[in-house]
Amino acid sequence: MAFDGITIANIRNELDSVLTGGRIAKIIQPEPDELILTIKNNSNQYRLLISAGASLPLVCLTADNKPAPMNAPNFCMLMRKHAAGGKITGFTQPGLERVLSMTIEHRDELGDLRSRRLVVELMGKYSNIIFLNEDDTIVDSIKRISFNISSVREVLPGRKYFIPDSQQKADPLTINEEDFLTTVCAKQLPLYKAIYTSLTGLSPLIAEEICHRASLGSDLPAGDLNAAAKTHLFHTFEGIMEDIRSGNFQPTLYFKDGVPFEYASIPLRSFGDMESKSFDSVSELIRSYYGEKERITRIRQRSADLRKIVKTAVEHSARTLSVQEKQMHDTEKKEKFRIYGELINTYGYGLEPGAKTLECINYYDNEPISIPLDPTLTPGENAVHYFDRYNKLKRTADALTDRIEETEKEIDQLDNISNALQIARDENDLSQIRQELVDYGFIRHKQTDSKRKKSVSKPLHYVSSDGFDIYVGKNNYQNEEVSFKMASGSDWWFHAKKMPGSHVIVKANGREVPDRTFEEAGALAAFYSSGKNAPKVEVDYTLKKNLRKPNGARPGFVVYYTNYSLMCIPDISGIREES
Repeated sequence: MAFDGITIANIRNELDSVLTGGRIAKIIQPEPDELILTIKNNSNQYRLLISAGASLPLVCLTADNKPAPMNAPNFCMLMRKHAAGGKITGFTQPGLERVLSMTIEHRDELGDLRSRRLVVELMGKYSNIIFLNEDDTIVDSIKRISFNISSVREVLPGRKYFIPDSQQKADPLTINEEDFLTTVCAKQLPLYKAIYTSLTGLSPLIAEEICHRASLGSDLPAGDLNAAAKTHLFHTFEGIMEDIRSGNFQPTLYFKDGVPFEYASIPLRSFGDMESKSFDSVSELIRSYYGEKERITRIRQRSADLRKIVKTAVEHSARTLSVQEKQMHDTEKKEKFRIYGELINTYGYGLEPGAKTLECINYYDNEPISIPLDPTLTPGENAVHYFDRYNKLKRTADALTDRIEETEKEIDQLDNISNALQIARDENDLSQIRQELVDYGFIRHKQTDSKRKKSVSKPLHYVSSDGFDIYVGKNNYQNEEVSFKMASGSDWWFHAKKMPGSHVIVKANGREVPDRTFEEAGALAAFYSSGKNAPKVEVDYTLKKNLRKPNGARPGFVVYYTNYSLMCIPDISGIREES
């Protein structure tokens, strides 16, 4: 979700309470379209990140710092001249416009107190950071916009600053019921679209939320609502606006399949069935959302080659298994040839030379049977021929049994590697997965691999509501470590039944494990499996002492003959993860 007017109102509220009265101690411009201001206030130090990047414009408090370039850009030098050491007197936002303004008091060269404004426009590719003097004349901007670039508004030193045209949208914070009804409800558009195209700063997501809270279909034509529905819609809308005017924000992050999906500064009741996390600070929410998004995107990009290798290997193994199973099916007639040979040896003494069939009783089922013969061979030679065919198919079946078992194990291993790629969190996890692919021949071994420094990647560590440590393997090597190195005989082991997934261990440490911890460990096993998107997953669990690893088995492969099962919802939102 892009920054909408409500999110910016939340940021303005937070910055006003935290930074107003503080002094700007340091200004750097680490990127061509980005500033970081270090501000000291009430014996605390804060960093304010301001970005006008086309792909990710934002304003938030951050704990991270970036190196400043060797030579400060011109805009940074101008800011240092007119704002360094200045006092922040407040933050403002016109209506719900996607514009945030910071007022700074600073003494000029003559020692006179001057008031300046730093205006941040958060409008996608049109975002900008503009520095103004007292009469709203532009001193400079981080992006200079000439008439050749935009015929609507020039952003150049000496020009008067004004907010870009809002396409004649109304201010949602001040609109009354009559104007709302004539502005929004008169349009023959889907209701949610009529809302966000008529009112400043409202995103389609918030418009959908307003419709949901009003129990009105978002695709209903706005102009077709009756008088009662229109009044109810306005009162629902006004309730949200009142929360914004009073600063009653609830920054919330929503997850889909464990991945950050959306965020908002108000609770989204339309997302009520999704996993969510609330934040005290909107800056923390923004850092968490974009940080996690960036991490997942980066891991997916870096794992693309591994995912392609695994997919190709799975497809190859699946084709191999299909051919092997067809060949195995062809060997099922071997017993027929053995019986033919035995019956010919039993009844063939009475055959005339050149006979083409033998008609007799099959003494295995007492049914008549007709056996084809080669008329050029004697009965004994025909019997040998059928025994040879039987022995050949028997040898083929014996060999195929081993091959099919090996191919099935290979597919199972690849499925587990594929699941591990889905839950990998960093480069070290990918290195372990790559090493497994090399070790088992899915990737050709390179000379440099043996010289590469071994990665350090640890299993996930959770703590149950009852204080029990729970460890989760993220790949086959970690599953091996969790099950056979970290766990002792009295610890409990969990795994999603008959599907790729992580091994989960609950460290009992001699204590009795309560039901709630069993449920949480089961939820972790369900979540970190290929069934995480299912409503419920069956999970096997047993004591670690019941696990066995066959000789020569691949990493993470275990067998067990004594176990219990439980049905688990793959929801781990309430389980605390240790860093």
